[in-house]
Amino acid sequence: MKPLRTYWHKLKAQMLKEPLPPEDVAAGWALGMFIGCAIPFGLQLVVSIPLAMMMRVSKIGATLGTFVTNPATILVVYPLQTWVMYNLLFGSRDLSELPTEWSFHSVVSMSGPVIISFFLGGLALALILSPIVYFVVKHIVIRARRKWQRKNSI
Repeated sequence: MKPLRTYWHKLKAQMLKEPLPPEDVAAGWALGMFIGCAIPFGLQLVVSIPLAMMMRVSKIGATLGTFVTNPATILVVYPLQTWVMYNLLFGSRDLSELPTEWSFHSVVSMSGPVIISFFLGGLALALILSPIVYFVVKHIVIRARRKWQRKNSI
């Protein structure tokens, strides 16, 4: 449990160090979360960092937000998002079309309905998680900065 707490404190410190307004810090994290869910692993940073620069939001948040999908989580996230969307769109519970290896090559080589399910599932997940991340990060930044101001004004 201690490594998780240490990791959380490091992430929080990164959020608070940025000289951007809380809305821009939160927007960077939400952008990273959106890209992390909607774009296949391996292409995320290529998209998130330039977008963060163009939007003038947190580049650190955009980078760290993409880590929602990483080598450990894609083993759960990608199959789940594909399976859920496949069932919603096509009403089938046949998992024989799903690949056993989740790499960019395996995604490209899948059949049409599974590819559509993969990308729409990622988009749906992104649309659900990004607003949540935005408001949570904004709240954390505002609260921590107020606390820091009170502590340093005494």
